[in-house]
Amino acid sequence: MIALTQQEKTILSLIEPLAEGLGMEVVRVRLMGGKRPTLQIMAEKAGGAPTNVEDCAELSHAISPALEAADPVSDPYRLEVSTPGIDRPLTRPGDFGRWTGHLAKVELAMPIEGRRRFQGVIQREDENGVAIELDDESELVAQVHEMSKASLVLTDELIEAAKAAGGLPPQPDDENFSGLDIDDSGDNENENNNDEDSGAMR
Repeated sequence: MIALTQQEKTILSLIEPLAEGLGMEVVRVRLMGGKRPTLQIMAEKAGGAPTNVEDCAELSHAISPALEAADPVSDPYRLEVSTPGIDRPLTRPGDFGRWTGHLAKVELAMPIEGRRRFQGVIQREDENGVAIELDDESELVAQVHEMSKASLVLTDELIEAAKAAGGLPPQPDDENFSGLDIDDSGDNENENNNDEDSGAMR
């Protein structure tokens, strides 16, 4: 998976087997800073099958006890479980091949001729890497592990493809999206329990 810190790798190793047990795949793990950090987990049903709010809630409840027991995040944090969305991050080998013909933006870990950011249409993904046709009709070919960031670009064609695949997925700012707050500081057991039960509709 692209650009994971060691802490995020630890979190992934904890939650990935639980997600697989629910027939889901983890797309991205990101711990975002602030006074109360957010642990963002993006996941979808295996093979990219349509994923709904109930699937996200089920995964959230499945991984929360494991995260609390292992304590990979020392400070109080918010757990946010969502689908990847339409303009989804592309983080794993195989992600690009599923979206051939669509516009993507890529940031490389190491620059090519002083340039790290590229945008173009995905042409193919094979053993040679991901091929993207750029605006000047040149072609960028890079392996997924050579990228620090990549995602689809929202276009009308992408929206239509998402609809055809089974509808638009739930997002963190959707009215019916369910988040779960977790206070994992370990300082106050009662406070932790109260936060665990404070799932809020977003």
